[in-house]
Amino acid sequence: MLPIPTITDVEAAAERLSGYAVQTPVLESEQINDQLGCRLLIKAECLQRTGSFKFRGAFNMISGLSEAEKSKGVVAFSSGNHAQGVAAAAKILGIKATIVMPADAPQIKIDNTRSDGAEVVLYNRADGNRVAIAEEIIKETGATLVPPYNAPEIMAGQGTLGLEFYDQTYAINATLDYLLGPCSGGGMIGGSAIAFSARSPKTKVYAVEPEGYDDTALSLAKGRRVKIETGTPSFCDALLLETPGELTFAVNRELLAGGLVVSQAETAKAIKTAFQEYKIVVEPGGAVALAAVLAGKISAQGTAIGVICTGGNVDATTFKDVLNGKYD
Repeated sequence: MLPIPTITDVEAAAERLSGYAVQTPVLESEQINDQLGCRLLIKAECLQRTGSFKFRGAFNMISGLSEAEKSKGVVAFSSGNHAQGVAAAAKILGIKATIVMPADAPQIKIDNTRSDGAEVVLYNRADGNRVAIAEEIIKETGATLVPPYNAPEIMAGQGTLGLEFYDQTYAINATLDYLLGPCSGGGMIGGSAIAFSARSPKTKVYAVEPEGYDDTALSLAKGRRVKIETGTPSFCDALLLETPGELTFAVNRELLAGGLVVSQAETAKAIKTAFQEYKIVVEPGGAVALAAVLAGKISAQGTAIGVICTGGNVDATTFKDVLNGKYD
């Protein structure tokens, strides 16, 4: 088992990221608060560098590599947001990056990854093996693998999101009863849970996933890692995983209050609400936590709820389809 990160690790990551990561805003809508009967605070991480929280973990890990490791470059595999985070971090640090991406990833994510100077290797998601491809590149080059979630440095970096959110809510005298965030491998919600367990232990933290990809919710219910059958159509491309990470689940099993699941229609409503009420563009995978609140997955009346909108890298066609009601 890899070492489990602590609040000290998250604080150290925050220092490394200072001046590089954007302190993303916390947004509030009086109309939505009145509608739900609660105080809903949105952490707009979709406005982060590269358009998602993934930059935090990638920069924290890559900046900590030795000079010898940096000279050989880094490798990552990702459907898009982690790819962009690694590419941007590597560019800042002057390191070569090679990213293995599925050919059906949103074109905006592929283009953005390349624009930051990374070499992109595409594969067929249906029959390709991204891990094997990455391992072959590592064997040939000696590059360091930067995993998307299952590494203590990644979790600590992503946990700076939760630490920052806590500090911002504390500054406006808001004590969160609930914190909800999207979950794929579990690194971001786990890292954020580490921060909140240290700063606000009474806050209940929930992972939110799309229907058909609720591996964390099922795993939390059973108390062990569950592997699901994938293949259910979903526009939440950032969250399509079959099982939680070993390290991330070890954290989440201890710190999370549970897992919530939302439908595609509920997620589409959240994307529209984010755009219309909070004036932000949120991709499907980044909107599931907001969807859970709007759909009444938790009892909101009289509470203060923090929601993390993790990414804004959505194709224009998908965003247009959502706004036009295709997924209602």
